[in-house]
Amino acid sequence: MAGLLIAVGIVLIIRLLFGMHISPNGQEIILYIPEGASYSQAMDSIRTNVPLRHPKSFDWIARQKNYPANVKPGRYIIGHKMSYVEIINMFRSGNQAPVNVTFNNIRTLYDLADKIGGQISADSASIIDFLLNSDNYLKDGFTKETVIAVFIPDTYQFFWNTGPDALYSRMLREYRRFWNDERRAKAKEINLNPPEVSTLASIVDEEAARSDEKPMIAGVYINRLRRGIPLQADPTIKFVLDDFTITRVLRRHLQIDSPYNTYKNNGLPPGPIGCPTIESIDAVLNAEKHDYLYFVAKADFSGYHHFSRTLSEHNRYAYIYQKELNKRRIFR
Repeated sequence: MAGLLIAVGIVLIIRLLFGMHISPNGQEIILYIPEGASYSQAMDSIRTNVPLRHPKSFDWIARQKNYPANVKPGRYIIGHKMSYVEIINMFRSGNQAPVNVTFNNIRTLYDLADKIGGQISADSASIIDFLLNSDNYLKDGFTKETVIAVFIPDTYQFFWNTGPDALYSRMLREYRRFWNDERRAKAKEINLNPPEVSTLASIVDEEAARSDEKPMIAGVYINRLRRGIPLQADPTIKFVLDDFTITRVLRRHLQIDSPYNTYKNNGLPPGPIGCPTIESIDAVLNAEKHDYLYFVAKADFSGYHHFSRTLSEHNRYAYIYQKELNKRRIFR
């Protein structure tokens, strides 16, 4: 009789531990446990979001497995077929599900912080505070003007509870992996370092509406750098004005006093005017070798450009384009 009772007890315990599941609804549940959450706070979140049929049993199992002393923050995905033991083991071990973080079309550190801050637990304010403090990355060779180059647009997997410092460290590893020996050798061939390549690539991104023109446009700028001719890149003026909706850069815009004004200053601006795309970085590293020094948009608004070797030729094309702008009543 005693043996039977023991056997029944064992069966009940096994059923309790492994037979209890959440209410089946066929859908996964995403649960967030915030940084610094206590056991009671974690349980409040679990009870609110997870349809436990036996919450007291769940709490008992959690305590038996010492979950109260092992609460770990993160983003967890709970399947409807998971048992209480499986769920608690996942929470207790911190076996959270990563999130895909995607960012592109970024022009400033503030844009970057806003975009990433909505995808991980670190908010945009904490991210921008980190990025504006150059003490956090001076040792790595970056300044407030160049640190945006570390963030190469793509999709990356992060744990949800990633903080600003861990975010930067991860992106720095990705940056160093991207800048392999081959890319560094190509940068050296055109007498630029990686942040300078990123700076030029960010300008090419803004100038090129057509991807197949990027290496040609990059070649124009490299020619001007080599000859000591100002880049005269309109996107740098738009960056200073913080207005990329401008279609027509006017003479008065060119008088603005800024190190980013490439009409008044020789060489590259202090840093990128956005997060350069991989495509444009590689376009700079593989720039076409030619002797063009100028380019202007074609008047058919196809997104393509006329390229010129001489200023007189360039001015003829520029006049045609400006005439079309006037015809279309585009004055800004």
